Amino acid sequence: MRFFLLITMIALVACKPKPAVRQPVPVSEDTTFLTGTFYVVRHAERYEGPDSTLTPAGFERAGCLYRLLKDSALNKIYVTPYRRSRQTADSLRLHLNLDTAVYKPDTTGESVIYTLTRHDDWGKHIVIVAHANTMLPIVKALGGKPAVDSIRDNEFDRVFVIRKLKGGTKVKSFRY
Repeated sequence: MRFFLLITMIALVACKPKPAVRQPVPVSEDTTFLTGTFYVVRHAERYEGPDSTLTPAGFERAGCLYRLLKDSALNKIYVTPYRRSRQTADSLRLHLNLDTAVYKPDTTGESVIYTLTRHDDWGKHIVIVAHANTMLPIVKALGGKPAVDSIRDNEFDRVFVIRKLKGGTKVKSFRY
C-alpha cells in the first residue's frame, strides 16, 4: 500500500505542469490611449453666486452650442459639479442622449486627464464644459498650445477644438 501511494505521489509531482511564463503585451499600433477630439467650452452666462444657474442669455448660448456641435459625432460630455456647467451641456445631453462624467475643476487640467482615463474615454469625441480659469489649463493638459493667454470674465463664446492623434496635437479656436 505504501508503495502504491509513493508511486502515485511521484506520478502527480512529475505530471505537474510548469507555470506559464507571461510575456509582456506590446502596445498595439491601433491604441486609442491619449487620442481623441475634445471640444473645450466655457459654461454659458450665469447669475452671480458660487453655484448659480444660467441667465436667459446663458440658456440661449447653450442652445447655440447644441446647434454648433450636434453633428460632431459626440460620445460624451464632461461637466464640473456646478449647475452652470451642467445646464450649459443639457441641450446636448438631452437631444443627443449622451452620458456625462463629472470632473473636479482645477487650474492644472489634471482632473480631466484623470477622469478621461478612469472612464476609458480616450479616442472619443468629448465636450468638456470648463470655467474661465480652467479652459486654458485643460487645453494644455491635452497637449495643445492655445493661441490666447487668458479668458476674460465676460467671454463665454470661445471653443477650443483639440484633436489628439498619434502623430501630434492640433488646436483650433473660434467663437460661436
